[in-house]
Amino acid sequence: MNENLFSSFATPTLMGLPIVIFIIFFPSIFLTKSNRFMNNRFLSSQSWLLQMITKQMMLIHTPKGRSWTLMLMSLIIFIASSNLLGLLPHTFTTTTQLSMNLGLAIPLWAGTVILGFRHKTKMSLAHFLPTGTPIMLIPMLIIIETISLLIQPMALAVRLTANITAGHLLMHLIGSATMALTSINTPIALITFIILILLTILELAVALIQAYVFTLLVSLYLHENS
Repeated sequence: MNENLFSSFATPTLMGLPIVIFIIFFPSIFLTKSNRFMNNRFLSSQSWLLQMITKQMMLIHTPKGRSWTLMLMSLIIFIASSNLLGLLPHTFTTTTQLSMNLGLAIPLWAGTVILGFRHKTKMSLAHFLPTGTPIMLIPMLIIIETISLLIQPMALAVRLTANITAGHLLMHLIGSATMALTSINTPIALITFIILILLTILELAVALIQAYVFTLLVSLYLHENS
């Protein structure tokens, strides 16, 4: 009970050296490709799910935008696997770190914006000034549109960080309450344990949904600029 509530979000170290890089690459161990002629059920389900997401997400894109397909699919797999592995006991979730999520969001957002200014210069600049704007409001609207553009990667990173962190904190609090109530009131402890199980199921869904939302928003930014 004396454990720090935020200790699970601290950067893990080994002999004083940070091991975040090894944790980031750890999910790739589970993404193996079979050389068999017939895949097993897990690999078949994995392939079917990826094909469905790819078809749904890339359908609206131009051929230039579809060149990002591999990158976006790698992104959703990485975020989803990191979120799911973070639900295991005594593990570290990389997506609870704002710096980590900003490191994902800023380069992808910047790539879409540069692509837009390179291939759709007039349309990209037109977003800063809507048609029919009064002359007196032009400077203010340009500032507002610029801020809204620059805040997009921050919104991506904060949304992912806040959702994953909130779920982990809630699970930690309910788990601690269940342990404390076990020796005090067993029926109440059983109720909180059932709530914890339901919350864990919800967090499994949130882990997958947040990976999909993050990738979908990057895909929409790409669609606007390609």
